[in-house]
Amino acid sequence: MKRSSGARRLTALSTMMAGVLMASAACGSPAPSERNVTPAAGALPRVAGGDTRLAGPKAASADARLAGTGSKVAGVNTRLTDAKPADVNARLTDAGPKAAGANARLAGSTAAGSGSSGAETAVERCRTGALAARVGAVDAGAGQRYAPLVVTNRSARTCWVYGFVGLIMIDRNGDALRTRTRRESVQPHRVTLRPGAGAHARLHWTEVPSGRETRCPAAARLMIIPPDEVAHLEIPFTAAVCDDGRLDITPMAPGTRL
Repeated sequence: MKRSSGARRLTALSTMMAGVLMASAACGSPAPSERNVTPAAGALPRVAGGDTRLAGPKAASADARLAGTGSKVAGVNTRLTDAKPADVNARLTDAGPKAAGANARLAGSTAAGSGSSGAETAVERCRTGALAARVGAVDAGAGQRYAPLVVTNRSARTCWVYGFVGLIMIDRNGDALRTRTRRESVQPHRVTLRPGAGAHARLHWTEVPSGRETRCPAAARLMIIPPDEVAHLEIPFTAAVCDDGRLDITPMAPGTRL
């Protein structure tokens, strides 16, 4: 009986010791939520301390130095704005009259050049409508005939002629005759005609039959096409032109006589 009572006491004592130990362990080990909160709460002073160090006098000094640098930059900008552009503009402004003078001289030269060009282009080629034509006095000898073919400026404006005329002979029935116009080897020159002035080309033909000719066809009129024109003039021309209708012609020359 005594052994049984001792065993029960030993068991009860062991149970009580185990409960105490468990309670101690529960009080000494923090709960999971406490483990998360405690380090964060401890870290806040360190972060706050770090912020205090950043926001302290050193940061203020750095800002002051940056502000001082800004003042220097502002001073440089002020000098550039106030001095150099104004000086450059002043020099450019002073050079303006020189450039204007050069432009004026160039403009004057251009105007003078255009004026002379205008004077040259004012005189144009003589058009058919501005001309009148005729055959002057015929010089006859030994079957050869020479006569001036005269064109006169009948307009109110000066014009010029240059080169050879075109020719077609017409009989009294109005039919075209065979006409061989041969240009003589003479250098043409421009001839300027004032109103009423004339120029001439020398005509030459023969009235002596040649080759198989037994007679030479008789022309009654002469169609004249001025140099570089299409329209024609038609004038009286009474002649028997032999050698298969050959007419020799020189280029236009000053004057109305041979």
